[in-house]
Amino acid sequence: MPIDSEYPKYMATQLANYQVQGARTRAQSSEKTYQGQLKAVGTLDTALKAFRSAVTGLRTGGSSMLINSATFSQTGYATATVSAKAVPGTYQFFVQQLASAHQLAISGLKDADVPASGSLQFTQGGKSFAVNLASVDQDADGVRSLDELAAAINAAPDNSGLAASLVRSTDPVTGTVSVSLLLGSNATGQANAISVSTDGVAGFLGKTPQELGKAQNAIVKLGAEAGGMPLESASNSFSNLIDGVSLTFTKAQASGESPLSLIVGQDKTATEAKVKGFIDAFNSLMGSFDSLTASGGEGAQRGSLAGDSSIRSVEGMLNKLVRTAFGGKSLIDFGVAADRNGKLTLNAERFSKALAADPAGLDKLFSEKGTLIDSLDKSLAVYTGSVNGVMKTRKDFINTQIGRVRDQYESLDKQYELHYNRYLRQYTNMAQTMAAMEQTQGMFG
Repeated sequence: MPIDSEYPKYMATQLANYQVQGARTRAQSSEKTYQGQLKAVGTLDTALKAFRSAVTGLRTGGSSMLINSATFSQTGYATATVSAKAVPGTYQFFVQQLASAHQLAISGLKDADVPASGSLQFTQGGKSFAVNLASVDQDADGVRSLDELAAAINAAPDNSGLAASLVRSTDPVTGTVSVSLLLGSNATGQANAISVSTDGVAGFLGKTPQELGKAQNAIVKLGAEAGGMPLESASNSFSNLIDGVSLTFTKAQASGESPLSLIVGQDKTATEAKVKGFIDAFNSLMGSFDSLTASGGEGAQRGSLAGDSSIRSVEGMLNKLVRTAFGGKSLIDFGVAADRNGKLTLNAERFSKALAADPAGLDKLFSEKGTLIDSLDKSLAVYTGSVNGVMKTRKDFINTQIGRVRDQYESLDKQYELHYNRYLRQYTNMAQTMAAMEQTQGMFG
């Protein structure tokens, strides 16, 4: 019976695979394990960074855990910004007048009205600047247009805060176009009033400027209209009018109206929501630990980082910090406790009582240096640092191990090639020998 010419290749392939299969299977298993660990460490690193960002955000820009609110007796007259330092109380205001910006209009103008020489002088807020009319013609077409004049005023390097613009209107009967030059202050207040003077261009300003808007300060009385303490501002905003309270008035009151009442008080619901935000962020992180380090069994999947002591140490550090007292106060004093799974829960009734008794204690626990948030931030930085952080170091180590496994693949490929070539020679020789024997046997058949 003739021997199949592919038989040596088949046998060489089978035997060479047998020689390296055990090592290849172990390498594949190792790579799968390392890839799972790498993904898990990356997931945990992201979760740690998200938690760190969430908790440090609670004190960004010096923000407080305490949230105060402001309530007005009437809407549409004012808005308020209230800080944690605001003292609760009731205040009254009478809005006598709002601040406004000065605005003038010079009407009935044409491009031909812009003189070829002279200068316009503008004064505002104690500062002056001039526009040389000879340099107004920017496109050098020989015409000094009103558009170019407005542009020159706005572009003046020492412009003190004055904006020039043009308004065009068409007479519906004659079709004649009338142009008005508007001069407006960019800032409100009496001190920002605009005055215009001329040097050799009296004809241009022969028309008396019309005052469209007065330059006036806001006047608000602390208390009632009669007998209240007058307060004045160049703008409608009064910063820290009361400690921790800034007000912006948006509508003046008519004489005889009742004063505007403002009630400043603690917003317990918003403060509680902020604490719940911390709790939710912590519990989300603990959920990541639970899934990644799960021991498995009884149908439950084993986590990629199960039994990893270094990962458990991170979890232990966080659980310890949220139970630690800082300055004599801890989360448990404000109704925040950990259950048997390490998740935090809030007792709303205890929180409300503790907040009413010691609001400053809650704020210090979260906001001051060396307390809860600061300690969490510093501890997490050790793990999430982009240069020498524990998570980065761990990922680098796992990537190194994956690299070594892939080196093993290359070595196994070389071993396979050696085994294959050796078996191919052996089985090729055997096939040739058997073929020769069959040929010899045929000669004596």
